[in-house]
Order: sequence, then structure tokens, then C-alpha cells
Amino acid sequence: METSFSFHPWLLIFITLSTVHAQLPGSWELLVSNAGVASMHTAVTRFNTVVLLDRTNIGPSRKMLPKGHCRYDRHDNVLKKDCYAHSVVFDLQTNEIRPLMILTDTWCSSGQFLPDGTLLQTGGDLDGFKKIRKFEPCEPDRFCDWVELNDVELINGRWYATNQILPDGTVIIVGGRGTNTVEYYPPRKTQNGAVELKFLTEVEDNQMDNLYPYVHLLPNSHLFIFANNKAVMYDHEDNKVIHEYPELLGGPRNYPSAGSSVMLALDGDFKTAVIVICGGAEYGAFIERSTDTPAHGSCGRIIATDPNPVWEMEDMPFGRVMGDMVMLPTGDVLIINGAQSGAQGFEMGSNPCLNPVLYRPDQPIGLRFMTLNPGTVPRMYHSTANLLPDGRVLLAGSNPHYLYNFAAEFPTELRLEAFSPEYLSLDRGNIRPVIEGIPEAVRYGEAFDVFVRVPLPVVGVVEVNFGNAPFATHSFSQGQRLVKLTVTPSVPVDGRYRIKCTAPPNGAVAPPGYYMAFAVNQGVPSVARWVHLGP
Repeated sequence: METSFSFHPWLLIFITLSTVHAQLPGSWELLVSNAGVASMHTAVTRFNTVVLLDRTNIGPSRKMLPKGHCRYDRHDNVLKKDCYAHSVVFDLQTNEIRPLMILTDTWCSSGQFLPDGTLLQTGGDLDGFKKIRKFEPCEPDRFCDWVELNDVELINGRWYATNQILPDGTVIIVGGRGTNTVEYYPPRKTQNGAVELKFLTEVEDNQMDNLYPYVHLLPNSHLFIFANNKAVMYDHEDNKVIHEYPELLGGPRNYPSAGSSVMLALDGDFKTAVIVICGGAEYGAFIERSTDTPAHGSCGRIIATDPNPVWEMEDMPFGRVMGDMVMLPTGDVLIINGAQSGAQGFEMGSNPCLNPVLYRPDQPIGLRFMTLNPGTVPRMYHSTANLLPDGRVLLAGSNPHYLYNFAAEFPTELRLEAFSPEYLSLDRGNIRPVIEGIPEAVRYGEAFDVFVRVPLPVVGVVEVNFGNAPFATHSFSQGQRLVKLTVTPSVPVDGRYRIKCTAPPNGAVAPPGYYMAFAVNQGVPSVARWVHLGP
């Protein structure tokens, strides 16, 4: 008896797409199904824990504070007596979540790690507008919590500002909504008040587009500050603009139209810094509340330290707004999260961009982007991405609503995921190095040895790269940095390999603080060891 089989075209498409997806690099895993809070701000600590932070006046989260630790918030229209956590700490080893208590509003605030590993957190909305907070991290089995400073506050209130640690370990705080100034923490004794930065006023438009400016510390000790579609080199010692860069074409690039930005890895003689800025929303999408306006897919790349710099343009495989650019231990850049349409803001994005993209800066133009294995969880407004010490990337948050909403098309997201780049695939395990010896602290310019073990014989140079832990929020990782150390070829010693390294020369190349030290063999990074770098 003969049977017939009807083959539908959609089935062929499904099979084709499934095959393509299966062949794309990278893998995903669910770490926690309910973190309790939707993380608007995320930072990895030197104790291999992760601080997740939302805003306070958002009503009930899904994590309770310990009994007797409620707070009273006159600004919260839903909860005046608030017994819910709006910050938690996540233990990477056990996947356990512990509630933290934040007292003032951290909505759209900024942050940076200080040289001693303390997380400095500044500004926000309402009662948090001028607030300075600190979180001194601890071992996962110890107790540590947020401390809100009462003896010092910001000179100007700051909402949507950017923080960047400086070569001397102090922090500059740049901009904010209606605050076109800079100030420093600790406050400079030689400076009376905040300093006007006219550049931020000049680039402000009728939908703002100068918020959360991209700030990168260049190895010449000056700052590259980008807002809207323009950039300047800023001398933070004399508080003056010393160079104006050409305009970056393709529309606004900062909040509320944000793409993302990174400074590529510093290496060699550490005199050259390259900045890359990718994606963004079409001008007008924000003020028109147009959720279906396609996002930009263009990237600009510029040698910020060149005397006559120009933007080199290229296109990503997808348009993307609200994406995150994460420096990987290899020097490649992961572009992840975001939407293909709309702008930043509540209920403002659509068409989530589920495919991460790998940007390979050493490849020729036109060959730098590689599309990776797509995820399944939309992460758009108020989502984050952070490099972990084991080389994975942590994905957290996404809440495009004013309050928590789990019934919307793009619901409030409490799941924590990890994306593993292709370098963590099983077939590369036999070339993955393991760091067996490295100093806990090194000084600038110091020579030191790193000992690694690798299953297969080492071929070529094993890199030792220092990556810091930035403060990730609103599509930009504040203070993000990767420095490739000067190393000599590895030498076999008693079944392992010795690599002679030289620490970065000064704080302009690598500001003082804790770094994840990765050994990288043929593009495969080790699990990092935390190393303190300083004078």
C-alpha cells in the first residue's frame, strides 16, 4: 500500500533554520530562574560574586528583605512600607541569591570599582539624586551590604551619568540629565564645586541624546568622551577640552538612542587606543515613541590617539539598539542583548535581537563580524551583560516597564543566563590553560612569572591579559578595560609552563584596582585569577 507525504514549505524553513542555529558558535545556559530583581545595573566582584541592582521605587520585587529590615519610601506610589529587596548578590559558585538593602533610589545611576575593590555607586532619581553609596564586597559566606554615605554627597545631582576611574584611583563622574558638568570622588581639594563641560551642552538635542556619555580613559591619561554623535579628548587635570573629533555619522548613539561602545585591548607599547561604537536608534524614534523604527546597524571605529583621526565605518549583521559590548579575554568583543527596532525607554523597543555577534578587531574590514548562536530570552531595556572570571558572559535584567510586569509581550525578566563563547567549547578543552601560579598583587612595571598547565603541548605565545570588572548599565560598561601584558614565550618547567610577564607601566594604561588575569592559549582563555595592580 502506497502512502503519500505532504511536505510543507514552512517545515523546510524550520529545519533549515534549526540546522543553521545548531551550527552557529556559542552556547547558552540558564543559571537562575528567579533572581528576585530585574538587574538594571550589574557588577562582578573579586570574590566571584555579582551585585545586581534595580531602582527602589518600583513596587514589589520577587525577593524579600530579611525580617525587620523594611524601609519607608515616600516616593514609591505602590509601597510606602517596602519590605522587598531591590538589590541582591549572586554567588557564582553556588548560584545562591542573597538580598541586599538599598535605601535611596538608584534609578539610572552610575558606578565604578575603587582601587581597594569597593564598588562606588553614585546618583539616581529623587532621594538618590545626590547620593553616594558604597558596597564593600566580601566572601560569599560573610555578610556585606550597601552603605549610604552621610558625610559627603554629590555636588550636582546626577541621573544618567557615567563614572570612570582615573590613573590616580580617583573617579570622575561625567554628565547626567540636566547636569552638563563633571566632578570627582573623592572631591578635589583644589577645586571648588563641579566643573562645567560645555561639550555636553553643545551636543544635547530635543530628545537629550547626551545622557550616559561614553567615557574611556586613554593611555595618554586623557579622556575620550562621546555624546550623541560627537567626541572630545578631555584633560581631566586641567579640566579642558584639548581635541575635537570628527562627527560620527549615522545618528545619535547615546541614551535614549544608545548603541554601545568599547575601547579595544591595549597592547604593544600601550600608546594606541582604538574606540568602537556600534548601533543606536534612529533620531526621532524616542520623541515619537515609535517602537517599529529600525535601529542602526553601523559601527564607527577610530584611533583616538592619532593626531588626525577619522572614523572607519562598517555594518553589523543586525541593526541594534540597547545592545551591550563586552570585552572578552581574547581581545574580541561580544555584542549581545538589545532590540532591532525602537529606542530606550519604557514600552519603547520591539523586535528583540536574539543573535549575539562576535567582533574580531584584528580581521580586515568586512570580515570582522560573526553571527553567533541565538538565545531565546529577549533582553532589551534595562538589561546587562558582564564578563565572568571563567570566560562566560552573564546576562541579567530586561524590564521595559515602569513597574514589574510579567504578563506583557516582553515581560520583566528575572532569569539569569550565561553565554559561553566558542572558545569554551568542549573540543578546545585540551588547549585551555589552567593558571597554577600567579602573584596576588603586582606593581606597575614589575616583572613576574605566571605558571600554567595545558593538556596539549603549547604552540606559540601564551598571552596574559588583565581585564577589569566594569559597572554595566544602559548598554555601556563603565570603566571596561582589557590590557594585554608584555610576555615572553612560555618555557616548560616540571610539567607546566612559565610565562615571564611585565605589569602595565602606569595607571593611565591600567588604573589601580583588581583585575581578572587570564592566560590565553591559541584564543582559549583560562579561568581568571584576581590580581591587584597598583603603584
